[in-house]
Amino acid sequence: MDLLVIGYGNAGRGDDGLGPAFAERLAIANLKDCYIDIDYQLTVEHALQVADAQTVLFADALIGGDTPFRFAPVQADSAADIASHSLLPEAVLALAEMLYGKTPEAFVLGIQGESFGEVAEGLSDLAHANLDLAEEFILEWLVSNKKNVSLASRA
Repeated sequence: MDLLVIGYGNAGRGDDGLGPAFAERLAIANLKDCYIDIDYQLTVEHALQVADAQTVLFADALIGGDTPFRFAPVQADSAADIASHSLLPEAVLALAEMLYGKTPEAFVLGIQGESFGEVAEGLSDLAHANLDLAEEFILEWLVSNKKNVSLASRA
């Protein structure tokens, strides 16, 4: 697959659901050659999916940022904790490299929220606004960086 998007977080904890909400939006966009995965957290099982992708985008909520979202490249880190049931993107990439010999280009998208921790469905107004900005940015980034993902099917 050309692009793998993994949106992760707990949608039952308010703005912690920003990662899944972002992935759902890209799923609705029906991008060509793009596989969407939505999960509660990153696990060792994600390493196989990551190994099969040319580019990986990890999307999660961001706490305490000073911008609507952060977007940055991420690389495998063999020192990252892989003994836990919940992993960081660096650890998933390290597992893909160690187990499958693959190191795709990878990025992390952190979307700023403000309401975390309490059991609550739905996103805050700030999270919705930041989600809109992050989605617009990523769709433009896909086109400008000539990722093999077609936006032609967007309504």
